[in-house]
Amino acid sequence: MQQQITRMRREIDEIPEAVERLLSRGQKDIASTAEVARTLDPAFLTSVARGSSDHVCTYLKYASEILLGLPVASVGPSVASIYNAPLRLQNSLCLAVSQSGQSPDILSMVRSADRDGALTIGLTNDANSPLAVSCAHTIDIQAGPELSVAATKTFVSSAVAGLWVLAEWARDEALLAAIRGLPEQLAQAARIDWPEVRAAIGANPSLFTLGRGQVLAMSNEAALKFKETCQLHAESYSSAEVLHGPVSIVEEGFPVLSFAAADAAESALSEVADAISAKGARVFATTTKVKSASPVEHVRTLHPLTDALSLIVSFYSMVEVFAASRGIDPDAPRHLKKVTETV
Repeated sequence: MQQQITRMRREIDEIPEAVERLLSRGQKDIASTAEVARTLDPAFLTSVARGSSDHVCTYLKYASEILLGLPVASVGPSVASIYNAPLRLQNSLCLAVSQSGQSPDILSMVRSADRDGALTIGLTNDANSPLAVSCAHTIDIQAGPELSVAATKTFVSSAVAGLWVLAEWARDEALLAAIRGLPEQLAQAARIDWPEVRAAIGANPSLFTLGRGQVLAMSNEAALKFKETCQLHAESYSSAEVLHGPVSIVEEGFPVLSFAAADAAESALSEVADAISAKGARVFATTTKVKSASPVEHVRTLHPLTDALSLIVSFYSMVEVFAASRGIDPDAPRHLKKVTETV
């Protein structure tokens, strides 16, 4: 009997097409937003998001700080929606990310940021959403309908859209070329599903995911997806912090999935992965620089910042297969719905 293809699987396979659509349709909005940001020359950025969208913001935080030297702070939406506290946001840019553009607390924070002097930019999958209307500038991520509860193509499209703005802002031609090459590389990444990782996790009830720099965002996203689609307890840590306490729960066979891009953090993360492996853990890493940990197949892109995106696509492919192997429908996570509207 042929196994039914999940909506999550279909949407993972649609990621390259969604990114290609963004690249073909988004140039005008991206360029104008980057020009406005460059002209403003903000002193700092703030981000407003929840869940997977907040992981996009973590990714963009590192990209902004590496590319532009511009610090980014995540602001809790409840500062506005619950506490109604004004913030000193003059000469700043506020980036709000929400695939639905509907959550009341995100909207409240955006409106407060506008009132408090920030230039507001929204990334959303609905150009007619309340978020799009509330922001001074909006970028439609062009992902198309996403029906699976677990965000996959909206996560990647949001990350690409935000990174594209930063690359245009910085006039970084190498990064712009890497972004244009993403559809083909993401298609390759979608065909990788890490069977050795799935086998090592097996019936284990808990695991770690690791990252550092921009791939910490992918580690965070992976831990969320393990919980969301597999009902599996997963905790994400920076490889710079995991040895400072969390490693004490590691025992023989404990699974660890480490995300590494081809950047300045790759060697340091590899050393930590090997150190945890030496304690008996089953450690896997998206790098060939590890010695005792196990390297897994991965797609390298044309830039370290875009490497992170190919890694999360391969992870999505893996976790969808793993959920099914545990008898769980990834399209219907327990207790969850597609749009969560938080006050």
